[in-house]
Amino acid sequence: MRVDSPEVYTWCDSHCHLDAAEFRADFDAVMHRSVALGVRQWIVPAVSTSAFESVHAIAQRYEGADYALGIHPLYVQSAKASHIDLLESWIVRLRSDEKLIAVGEIGLDLYPGHPPFDLQQWFFEQQLRLARRYDLAVIVHARRAPDQVFAGLRRFNIKRGIVHAFNGSEQQAHALIGQGMFLGFGGSLTYQGSRRIRRLAQVLPLSSMLLETDAPDIKPSWFASTPERPNEPSQLAAIADCLAKLRGQTLQALSDTFADNLQRFKRKL
Repeated sequence: MRVDSPEVYTWCDSHCHLDAAEFRADFDAVMHRSVALGVRQWIVPAVSTSAFESVHAIAQRYEGADYALGIHPLYVQSAKASHIDLLESWIVRLRSDEKLIAVGEIGLDLYPGHPPFDLQQWFFEQQLRLARRYDLAVIVHARRAPDQVFAGLRRFNIKRGIVHAFNGSEQQAHALIGQGMFLGFGGSLTYQGSRRIRRLAQVLPLSSMLLETDAPDIKPSWFASTPERPNEPSQLAAIADCLAKLRGQTLQALSDTFADNLQRFKRKL
């Protein structure tokens, strides 16, 4: 799918794993396609301590790239308690780097078969403590766990961050927005069957939303015929086009609003 327009709008992919193995063979081409379709800013969260160096390097290489350091809930089973100390040492060393935008990707995932909740919760709370201690925002994964994530944010008084790939209820959305969170929307809203996400994308205040791809994951609907192809930031413009149609707004209006949202998020930092 393409957005056929004589104008190219400016977008930020607020959640993309540009350090993923899927992009290593043609990383420059991935970035070129991204820029060509108007994506000029990227937020690249780490998922484990082994990714810290790579996300940091990507951010230093590209002017519009920011990064986050954290341990993803699906990676906690291979993590060690000492990795929290390692994360803190990275934060201390890089805390003056304006590109270090958050502790992330952290959170909880209650999908069956994933790491035990108690283990996820321990890593989540430890990382929330670090975010509070060093006055950083958070980038949060909350699959099937928005209430538990909200409880953690409230307990540690975290009022700055992004809940990516939001898929909760409207009530849960407003609770998180009230806590100071932006909500990330991406490829899921392009599926006709994603009724709850599409409705939320229509009715939630645009001022509390950000766009994302979660590249190389959460592929948009038009990738159905090429399941082997990884999602990438270049698809954000077409996702934005889908959102514009859902909300009955112009791409220019969306581009302007999301640019303002990103700046408000960064000003909070």
